[in-house]
Amino acid sequence: MADAVSNDGAQSTTVKLGLTDDELWSRATVYAPTAMSGKTVMVSGAAGGIGRAIAWLFGRLGAHVIVVGRNREKLDALVDNMTARQLKATPYVADIKDADSVAKLFEDVAAAHGQIDCLINSAGGQFPQPAIDFSVKGWNAVISTNLNGTWYMMQAAAQHWRDAGRPGNIVNIVVVTTHGLYGIAHSVAARSGVIGLSRAVAVEWAPLKIRVNCIAPGAIETDGWKVYTPEARAAYPRSNPMMRAGTAWDIAESCAYLASPSGNFVTGETITVDGGGQLWGETWTTGKPDYFTKGN
Repeated sequence: MADAVSNDGAQSTTVKLGLTDDELWSRATVYAPTAMSGKTVMVSGAAGGIGRAIAWLFGRLGAHVIVVGRNREKLDALVDNMTARQLKATPYVADIKDADSVAKLFEDVAAAHGQIDCLINSAGGQFPQPAIDFSVKGWNAVISTNLNGTWYMMQAAAQHWRDAGRPGNIVNIVVVTTHGLYGIAHSVAARSGVIGLSRAVAVEWAPLKIRVNCIAPGAIETDGWKVYTPEARAAYPRSNPMMRAGTAWDIAESCAYLASPSGNFVTGETITVDGGGQLWGETWTTGKPDYFTKGN
């Protein structure tokens, strides 16, 4: 359970957001328990809702999961819960916005564990606000994490694979950019950049046997929803024709498709996991303004 907080700081009704570690351990999966055996997978943003689900699923599929984030305490708690169930996971603290921090991360991981086989960029974030009110600091913070940080991770991984003469696989978690997603224009800009970047390097890096793909989640219920108002959250299930929110597990299983041999002929693609929301209408993270609900 998590306490959701509205934009004015007032406490809202306590609601359950996201999946617990116990649920991530027991959740049914379509994949065989040995699907990723012998693989080393790095997951950034691993302490968060989607990243955490990805880490659990890949650990359950037999991978050694390198969990990356900024908060050592949260990473250690995740690894403790995973290793208690005989899953292989190792924590690393890094700030993906800092290219030097990313370079050291890859050097340390290579020295301790050898080359990774797959990088999943789940780190990112944004805050809901009308674009007209973005500060320079707020804009740069979102762009630095979601676009620059993702690029630093992608480039460092590709350079290590190239230098080692090994194939590689990158999956970037973005957002749905093909329909109305309002209130986080800074994140839409950054993630659109990641999608275009992924398509470009998917061609450039194909001779290196490096695949690069994106997954675009729609309304996925995670603990991160607490930054949105209860009114905005209540509207999310009606933003897609399936009339429900997705789960972090839905995104994790999509990652497994791209990262495992099932996706070995897929590169430069963006898989949208949004219940058909891109066909349906729009999502307002700040709540739909009165102008659009009441007319003028």
